[in-house]
Amino acid sequence: MTAWRWAAGGAELRVRAQPGASRDAIEGIGEDAAGQHFLKVRVRAVAEKGKANAAIEQLLAKALGLPKAAVSVEKGETQRIKTVRISADPSIGVALEALTGRRP
Repeated sequence: MTAWRWAAGGAELRVRAQPGASRDAIEGIGEDAAGQHFLKVRVRAVAEKGKANAAIEQLLAKALGLPKAAVSVEKGETQRIKTVRISADPSIGVALEALTGRRP
């Protein structure tokens, strides 16, 4: 299973967050014990009051060349594994493939 998939109006990206890191960075693809892939993301923001989620949204929006409003944490707000909704036209698939190195 890939880290992202098509969804109505855009795509969904599975992310594993590491809040409180020394720097903001996208670290590449990881895999859990069940064989599901995710994009590893580190953010300096702490995991309180949605600060880390906002930092993840901003980091991904910048990496994908989208406005921040086009990226939102949809599921897993208080979990390390999150589903991030990306609202964009189908051309976003090219950027997601470049970011994750995989097709859906």
